[in-house]
Amino acid sequence: MKFCDECGSMMHTEGDRWACRSCENEEPRDSQAEAAMATRDGQRDDGAPDVADATRDAAETVQEPCPAADCDGDRATSEMIPKPGGSYEVRLFTCVECGHKWRE
Repeated sequence: MKFCDECGSMMHTEGDRWACRSCENEEPRDSQAEAAMATRDGQRDDGAPDVADATRDAAETVQEPCPAADCDGDRATSEMIPKPGGSYEVRLFTCVECGHKWRE
């Protein structure tokens, strides 16, 4: 795969030239450089990368009294989530004792 030096778009082969369909830049093809390019056949597939789950095994808690009437817990986990529209973030709490959720 070759990318255009002018605009960065992917170039396509047209006969003995590389052609950019975005800016119409053209370059001659170089058979030695093309032979050194990695092909999909020569690459290995290690599968999808592992994604960390920030909610799993979250042992970090904060001292925050639970507002539920029937709970006197004083520890909660917290997380920040973006508000729709991206104007600011909201902090969500979950009581360790009863699982009640509230926001700040």
